[in-house]
Amino acid sequence: MKCPHKSHVALVDGERFLFLRNDGQIFEPRLTMLDQPELEKTNFSAGVRNQDDAGQRGGNTDLNELAHGAAAAEWLNAQVLSGDIEQLTVIADPKTLGEMRRHYHKELESRIVGELAKDLSGEPIPAVEKALANA
Repeated sequence: MKCPHKSHVALVDGERFLFLRNDGQIFEPRLTMLDQPELEKTNFSAGVRNQDDAGQRGGNTDLNELAHGAAAAEWLNAQVLSGDIEQLTVIADPKTLGEMRRHYHKELESRIVGELAKDLSGEPIPAVEKALANA
């Protein structure tokens, strides 16, 4: 996957959000940790869609995780609208990525250069770089 030089990378799951920058080349990323934003989980709008009994009993739906994904998208929206993000790659587990997409602002959508639906938030940075390079 192309990850342009100096572009940003959001590494998200249902609990963590790491914000990185690619200081490497487009096909050989070298990620530098920038921040681990503090997110306020206030958007539980996913709860309306995910209140079915089967999902709750099977443990397939964790509203706190979905709210974290929504909060990450809202934080990214604010960064894009303030001009702090020009290009962005989003890496998130499939459930979180799906929730984040529901909250993308049109301007954020236009700045996303790639998405990787994979749970890499617990992996060391070199493993994330390798996954990006091989995607």
